[in-house]
Amino acid sequence: MNDTAPITLPPTLADNPRLDQWVHFPEPGRVAVATGKVEIGQGILTAMLQIAAEELDVAPERIQLESGDTDLTPNEGYTSGSQSIQQGGVALRLACAEVRQLFLDRAAAVLGYPAAELTIEDGVVTRGGNPTGHDYWTLAPGIDLSSRATGGARPKLARQHRVIGQNAARVDLAGKVFGAPSFVHDMQMEGILHARVVRQPRRDATIATIDEAAIRRAGKGEIGLMRDGNFLAIIGDDETIVEAAATVAPGHVTWDGVEPINPYQEEARSLLQRPSIDRVLGAPLDQAPRGGRREATFSRMNIAHASIAPSAAMALYQDGRLQIWTHSQGVYPLREAVARTLKLDPAAVSVRHVQGPGCYGHNGADDAAADAAVIAFHNPGRPVRVRWRREEEFGYEPVSTAMMVTVSAALDADGKPVDWTTEIWSGKHVGRPGRGNSVLAEEALPNPPPPIPPADPPEAGGGGGTRNGEPLYAFPAKRMVHHLVAETPVRVSSLRGLGATTNVFAIEGFMDELADAAGVDPVAYRLSVLADARARAVIEHVAQMSGWAPGARFDNGKGRGIAFAQYKNRAAYCAVVVDVEVDETVRVERVWCAADAGLVINPDGALNQLEGGVVQAISWALKEGVRLDQAGISSLDWESYPVIRFSEIPEITAELVGAAEDNPPLGIGEAAGGPTAAAIGNAVARALGTRIRDMPMTRDRIMSALLQI
Repeated sequence: MNDTAPITLPPTLADNPRLDQWVHFPEPGRVAVATGKVEIGQGILTAMLQIAAEELDVAPERIQLESGDTDLTPNEGYTSGSQSIQQGGVALRLACAEVRQLFLDRAAAVLGYPAAELTIEDGVVTRGGNPTGHDYWTLAPGIDLSSRATGGARPKLARQHRVIGQNAARVDLAGKVFGAPSFVHDMQMEGILHARVVRQPRRDATIATIDEAAIRRAGKGEIGLMRDGNFLAIIGDDETIVEAAATVAPGHVTWDGVEPINPYQEEARSLLQRPSIDRVLGAPLDQAPRGGRREATFSRMNIAHASIAPSAAMALYQDGRLQIWTHSQGVYPLREAVARTLKLDPAAVSVRHVQGPGCYGHNGADDAAADAAVIAFHNPGRPVRVRWRREEEFGYEPVSTAMMVTVSAALDADGKPVDWTTEIWSGKHVGRPGRGNSVLAEEALPNPPPPIPPADPPEAGGGGGTRNGEPLYAFPAKRMVHHLVAETPVRVSSLRGLGATTNVFAIEGFMDELADAAGVDPVAYRLSVLADARARAVIEHVAQMSGWAPGARFDNGKGRGIAFAQYKNRAAYCAVVVDVEVDETVRVERVWCAADAGLVINPDGALNQLEGGVVQAISWALKEGVRLDQAGISSLDWESYPVIRFSEIPEITAELVGAAEDNPPLGIGEAAGGPTAAAIGNAVARALGTRIRDMPMTRDRIMSALLQI
């Protein structure tokens, strides 16, 4: 390997190559660092601060970090797909390394010493440990940071790290814990106008009647009604009055063009009855398998983001410029969508990220921001704040598509697959703005754009419905058959893991069934068909952590299960062991999780991500499913859409596996979801003596499974 050859720039740095987009020195003693990635609960701001401090050789306290601002930060698209460190962090690391080298080269020219003899310590250029009288701030006027990144400066080796790889306290937690105004919901501006939107029940639905008098009476105070086409908003100076009117308003507006939906479509098997776009990826099907072929079908219902607070946004239109404050995961794509909606030049729109309820996907944040933008555009000079209600969030945010997955395998004489097929039915997994998709406000305004044809993320980007549909195991022949269902009864888009959770649930559940049929321990069975050394290591490590004993039996409705996946087959490796107890419901008692994420910036933050993924996956596996009635989504509160409670969270032990010695970082934020859900499914099968192949594994499904034994 040529250590002097330029490094290939990662996509986000190649797309934003000017170094001053990433780093500059605004005043003595301060360093301004920018990232296009945003904080949605994953601790990304802390990790980015560590990366910059390490590669620039400055104390973290000197760094002023900007994130997700169309006026101040590079365009890194969406914060999604566990790519913040794997791509955004790598881009920032290379940019900072090149800035540091530019300053060392400049100092060498000024001082007359070779650059190799100089170092930087907390921003000060030193030689032999002694200050030279120069630092970043004295040298900055002589360096053109508008130059383009070249990849010619190598970041530090792992053994040189002093900040990367160390636990660091989250920079965003103190304010939240002690009640500082940290969220977009907390924002206050002089002259604020509060607003709520009466939602269009379906795309293309049109307002038939509005009983304005009834709505005004409910508010018991001064409100205004703002209408543009089928976009209807309630506005006023007093938020309590606006909220009271908005709560009853849907009952006083009638709509034309609202066809009832079939509530039976809440189950994933309904996807089989709908038209689909079909394709085959991988090897041709073996038409003459050597042994018998086994198959099994697994499913998951639509699930919601279920953020702890509904979406909100602030907007101000003044002097021809529109400013938006939002917890969107993609400020640049949102800017394009809002500019298109209001027919503005994108250069006249500024979008700034302000933290909100984390969601790991496409919830109502973009739509709330578009609501605020439209209302502000019609009320220039007044800052407008829109807060969605809980019913609105559950009822109108995009949800994760239901999925059904059939896995089948032809087996050799030892019961190991020689030919494997994963057949997947799902709606689309991407409906975010900025890719031709509309925000809700745009669909309600006059002359809405036509819907775009359904599409899913390409496999080169990790896939959507096909994500983790190809098992990592070394089977001689593998393929995926993907049925992209063109129309779904409810609006669907991205949610943590996309198709990976259901695909891993199916693949790893089937692997346990094959191991049982072959009479082989599930851990040994997996290792016998797994060539990747890092994958083997996490499975062996989690087995050791949990005290896995081949052939161990559990009594009294108890069971233990294991599952494994490498997220996207190229991000973090993760293996999970789960202990459960099953009577009328499933209770998860213990969880062990082992992951290899390559170079880890903040170990504590990485472990938090694994633990959070475990908790959310338990909730998905056992509780969560969107319910439908003829009007649409009917699970509009925490009773009809239950999530895991604090009292139900088990003891979780998570460990990072493998030496990070200069391995690149691997995305870890979504790595634990699929393995956890699958391990629960396998543990429940051990406890019951029969398998539940549909999520959520509720009391009704347990009773049904037991009746079939």
